[in-house]
Amino acid sequence: MSAQPDNLFGSAANDADAQETREWIDALSAVIASEGRERGHFLIEQLLEQARQEGIDLPFSATTGYVNTIEPGDEERCPGNLEIEERLRAYMRWNAMAMVVKANRLHPADGGDLGGHISSFASLATMFGAGFNHFWHAESEGHGGDCLYIQGHSSPGIYARAFLEGRLTEEQLLNFRQEVDGKGLSSYPHPKLMPEFWQFPTVSMGLGPLMAIYQARFLKYLHARGIANTENRKVWVFCGDGEMDEVESLGAIGVAAREKLDNLIFIVNCNLQRLDGPVRGNGKIIQELEGEFRGAGWNVIKLIWGSYWDPLLARDKEGILRKIMMDTLDGDYQAMKANDGAFVRKNFFGRHPKALEMVAKMSDDDIWRLQRGGHDPQKVYAAYHKAVNTKGQPTVMLIKTVKGFGMGKAGEGKNIAHQAKKLGDDDVRAFRDRFNIPIPDDKLADIPFYKPEEHTPEMQYLHERRKALGGYLPHRRVKADEQFTVPGLDAFKSVTDPTAEGREISTTQAYVRFLTALLRDKELGPRVVPILVDEARTFGMEGLFRQIGIYNPAGQNYTPQDRDQVSYYKEEVNGQILQEGINEAGGMASWVAAATSYSTNNRIMIPFYIYYSMFGLQRVGDLCWAAGDMQARGFLLGGTSGRTTLNGEGLQHEDGHSHIMAGTIPNCVSYDPTFAHEVAVIMQHGLKRMVEKQENVFYYITLLNENYAMPGLTAGTEEQIVKGMYMCKQGPAMAKAPRVQLLGSGTILRESIAAQEMLEKEWGIAADVWSCPSFNELTREGQDAERYNLLHPEGKPRLPFVAQQLEKHSGPVVASTDYMKAYAEQIRPFMPKGRTYKVLGTDGFGRSDFRSRLREHFEVNRHYIVLAALKSLSEDGTVPVAKVSEAIKKYGIKTDKINPLYA
Repeated sequence: MSAQPDNLFGSAANDADAQETREWIDALSAVIASEGRERGHFLIEQLLEQARQEGIDLPFSATTGYVNTIEPGDEERCPGNLEIEERLRAYMRWNAMAMVVKANRLHPADGGDLGGHISSFASLATMFGAGFNHFWHAESEGHGGDCLYIQGHSSPGIYARAFLEGRLTEEQLLNFRQEVDGKGLSSYPHPKLMPEFWQFPTVSMGLGPLMAIYQARFLKYLHARGIANTENRKVWVFCGDGEMDEVESLGAIGVAAREKLDNLIFIVNCNLQRLDGPVRGNGKIIQELEGEFRGAGWNVIKLIWGSYWDPLLARDKEGILRKIMMDTLDGDYQAMKANDGAFVRKNFFGRHPKALEMVAKMSDDDIWRLQRGGHDPQKVYAAYHKAVNTKGQPTVMLIKTVKGFGMGKAGEGKNIAHQAKKLGDDDVRAFRDRFNIPIPDDKLADIPFYKPEEHTPEMQYLHERRKALGGYLPHRRVKADEQFTVPGLDAFKSVTDPTAEGREISTTQAYVRFLTALLRDKELGPRVVPILVDEARTFGMEGLFRQIGIYNPAGQNYTPQDRDQVSYYKEEVNGQILQEGINEAGGMASWVAAATSYSTNNRIMIPFYIYYSMFGLQRVGDLCWAAGDMQARGFLLGGTSGRTTLNGEGLQHEDGHSHIMAGTIPNCVSYDPTFAHEVAVIMQHGLKRMVEKQENVFYYITLLNENYAMPGLTAGTEEQIVKGMYMCKQGPAMAKAPRVQLLGSGTILRESIAAQEMLEKEWGIAADVWSCPSFNELTREGQDAERYNLLHPEGKPRLPFVAQQLEKHSGPVVASTDYMKAYAEQIRPFMPKGRTYKVLGTDGFGRSDFRSRLREHFEVNRHYIVLAALKSLSEDGTVPVAKVSEAIKKYGIKTDKINPLYA
């Protein structure tokens, strides 16, 4: 680490007139000193504009110096008692550490491998303290409450604060990460596991920043539409600097700037470390992120240095210290905080003789106290104050901290910090001493939690601050205060009635009809949130453009090209549609915001997000899991679904697995309907569950783009449709004829119906056809019955619904779907005893061709259904096996074709 040259402004060899250069620089410095920074900024802007007019090639930099954005003289002073806040912060640090260490010490028989994180909260404690004490509002009569996206690994610190507040017990802290018996605390923020505490799941890194941006936008949407007053609410988002490597973390920052989300505040905890090592060892992550956010149009506040640096920077007239700060790499900064003051003197200030002179009278301990900005409560307060008062822009605060702050040799500033969870006795003692925790030596081995008496100034201050801000956080509303009555099925007769003779529609059109009818409802209509990702015309929804408008906070300041059309592209300040562009993750994030509005806003909203099914659960599956964690309520609609319906789109765009993926989310209720009336029954029932009863489920429904006549609802089948299986077309009563049961869903059910006719006319076999809108729901019910029987061996056995439906109808069973075989295979255990069961499905990758050829390729068309039926009957000894060979020859089935699973 060699000393740097005196020239800080570039090579003198390239300067034709060094004296003139110095005069310009001195003139600017004089203006700033006498008239202020704003005047200096104005003059520079004027010079730059003149240079543009003269055609000069301008240098570009999206970053500023490696110093604090807010000058010391411009800092808003913190009105709180910083001494008391420091003591409270120390107690929380201790309890957070104790919680993790005790959890891993007290259960050696279990291997002590519960895990936990000490270092993240250690670096964040000051930032959390400022927010909880001065900025973060709880929901109250005059405030809707701020939304807090807490950095997931810092959860022990949040629990430690809630313990001091009396919201959590010592028993709960002792059961950190031990939840099975119902006494413990979840490892990270999980609303599903702690439904009255955590609002947002954030530990799947990258999802928090993405969801928060669309949450902030949804607050603006609610306000623009007059549904809720959200103008004084803020969305606060804590991220780690390593987390910003996730594509989702930065993926939507342009949306936030474009929509002027001044209710959005990001805090990036720049402790310079990932889980394994430095974030940018060879660079500077704060500078990099500043460029990203400034370039996107955000207000950027950098808080790098604590107050002890201010006198040194004030004396840095030549910019030597600032240059050293800029030139030092993050990897070196990390090494300095892992060592001591002597190391910093030599390897930081030692880079220039004049810098060494600046600290000549400072001891090594004094140098060590030159802290980073994120550990300075006054500077953190000032940064927060500036952020909340910024108008017209989202704000990001890039705040420099030390990972594992206070952990000393056990991990402070070290690569091992993230994994540190088992501190030794000496480390615990050092931690106590550093933060002056009043625990005597003879109690130290037990690592007891510390909580001051309620009458102490610290505890009174703690409660007073939260009372002033409306109550305690984090806090989650479980149910909305609102109540709605969902219209009956008769309100959707345009969907449940048979189509007129000669008319054909698709299930996608059935959905649009259902949505249109719902929008007409005076109570629920305004709560519908249609969400699109640039495919409205694909799904026949362009008629909604003019009817309810597309939300745009700026309105429509241009004349749309199709203004003369009935369904022209109409944007409005209070528009109802959320049009996300080609952006599935954004569409899903908007859906999550709307689907959890009952909790975050006390307003029940009904989001309908329709997309190509292949771009849903496959592409944004992690967001779907997060939605389940957040107890989302709403409809996800996979359009042009299945492997053989989006027939021209090829390998990656044809969906054969979304229902299998939907089945992995416990509170996702999924259906693959074939007929319009099934769509109506399922969606109306979903509304009853999610809106009227406020159940914590959400629906995934796949829709088709094939037009055909719709048979209409048969009264009495509604409950069976919802359960997942009903007989849609009973076969003829043929005396002594073999009989088979054909099951299907979605587009392939119509192949089963065609196979029913072929079996009767060509083979003399009777077949009953069952529509199975949800093999997933049938599976869950069957598994529940099996579990009941396992746990009640002497009670009356429960019969799975599949067996109930089939037991009175003889013959083998053949199931066919447009999805992988695994989808329908799920119900095999629930067949009536001794019943042969064959499954056809579209295993393999998708490919392009005509639908009929794709169904032949994947072996799910009517010919294969007939073949499977004959094979099953032959295995049962009902028909000769020669009939199977005859069918193969009759239908031209290629027996030497490569298995489509591998093709």
